[in-house]
Amino acid sequence: MSNEDRFIDIEIKLAYAEDMVDSLSQRIHEQQRQIDKLEQMCAALVQHVRNAAQNSGGQLPHERPPHY
Repeated sequence: MSNEDRFIDIEIKLAYAEDMVDSLSQRIHEQQRQIDKLEQMCAALVQHVRNAAQNSGGQLPHERPPHY
């Protein structure tokens, strides 16, 4: 195997590695957006529960589960 062939193999491997890094970076970005969205949803749910507790005099309504 000549030096030129080895350089070509290294360049091919480098191109695949760069593509993989770009792909992983994009996936991480998508996951972070999803995490941010879920955190916003959780914060909204917490606020909703707090508002419900304040509107009912500090106590959440106690309802029977549907299987009773």
